[in-house]
This record gives sequence, C-alpha cells and structure tokens, in this order.
Amino acid sequence: MVPCDISMSNLSAALQDVNLLYLDGYSHEMALSVGKQADLMKIPILVDAEPERTKTELEHLLDLSSYIVCSGKFPEKWTSISCIPSALLEILVQYPRARFVIATLGENGCMMLERIEDDSGIDAVDIGNVAESLRLKVHKDDNLPTCVSSKFMRLSGRGHGTIHGRLLIGTAEKIPAPELVDTTGCGDAFIGAVLYGLCTEMAPEKMLPFACQVAGIKCRAIGARTGLPWRSDARLSKYLA
Repeated sequence: MVPCDISMSNLSAALQDVNLLYLDGYSHEMALSVGKQADLMKIPILVDAEPERTKTELEHLLDLSSYIVCSGKFPEKWTSISCIPSALLEILVQYPRARFVIATLGENGCMMLERIEDDSGIDAVDIGNVAESLRLKVHKDDNLPTCVSSKFMRLSGRGHGTIHGRLLIGTAEKIPAPELVDTTGCGDAFIGAVLYGLCTEMAPEKMLPFACQVAGIKCRAIGARTGLPWRSDARLSKYLA
C-alpha cells in the first residue's frame, strides 16, 4: 500500500479501537502515514527496527515510537557505538518518546533499557559497568529463561546524554541440540510475545523471559509459524498465571 490508497477518514476509522500499533519499516511511506495518524490518536507504537532498513525508512518512525525492539546488530549500526548497553542508551537519548528499547541477542537472550521520567540530579553511573554487574547475577545453570534487573538510576554511556532508567538482561532457554530444529522467525516470535506482554500489562521482569520462552518453543519446529505455542501451552503457564 501507499498513502494515497486510503483516505484519512478511513484510516482513522480503522484505528478507532486500536490500543497498540506495530510497525517494522516495510512500505515505510505507508507505515509513516499510519504512524502519524496513530500518534494523533495517542495510540502507542512499537517499532521493529531491523538492521536491513535504512535511516530514511526508520528515522521518522522511531521519532514516533513508544517502544523499540531490534536485533543485536542494530544498535551499533544506528549509533556507531560498539558497546550494546551504551548504544541502547544513545537510542533512548535520540528518541525521547520511547519508553524502552530491547535488543534481541539470539542464544544470549536479550537486553532491555527502560526509561522513567525523573529530574533528580544524582550522579550518573556508567551503563557498561551496570551491565557487567548484571551478567554476574545471571544464574548460568538455569535452563529456562530468567531475568535480572538493575535499580532505577541515572545512567551514562559513551555518548553525550544520560537517562534515568534501569537495565534488564533476559536469558534464553537452553535448548538441547536434538530439539533445536529451526530458528527462522524467532525474532518475530519474540516481538509477538512482547506485544502480548504490553497488551496484558506484564511487568518487564516477566515479559522478557516470557518472550524468550515463546521464541525458544518456536525453535522446535520447521518454519516461522509451525512451532508457535498456543496460550494454553503448559510451558507458558508460569508466565500467564
């Protein structure tokens, strides 16, 4: 689709009962048109920032974003900062409307930086040091996804800005080699679970391992959709109780 394919009145009607909008930068002119209308209607927007998309395709969408999810390659590509925690911080500095950014890290799980509004003048802590201390808290013997979180604090990185927020690390499921069939679509499965978590107001400490678990379950079948779990899947019960 292109913007001239749909009138603004029809677009407004289509978004009338929408509580959350997902955009990924494909057909970016249409995505931006929908995003701008959603923004006028105060609908939160999650942007899937894929590294294959250009700045032209993504930058205006990111300006509108309430939430950002990306792969582990995207933060450095976008910010030229090789340290992922510092790059995530720089992304939130660049896009002050975004409440969080999550980087998916494959078998290493994911990393999330969450922002809260706070004007306190406390000294900033280096986010790289916070990330290292969190990694030491991860229980490496856990086979199922877990999450560790820092406290809320003023954070600085390798860029020029600071934010008040917290860093979270989610671990991936350790899947036995005979059960690992196909990783196609794992990122999409993760994002789908994040969208579910947002719609059901899951706390980030639960949402990250839940999303990692959904992605891990998907890996046990060929194709992007075959292995996706139903909500009734017993392996998800502890997250959905």
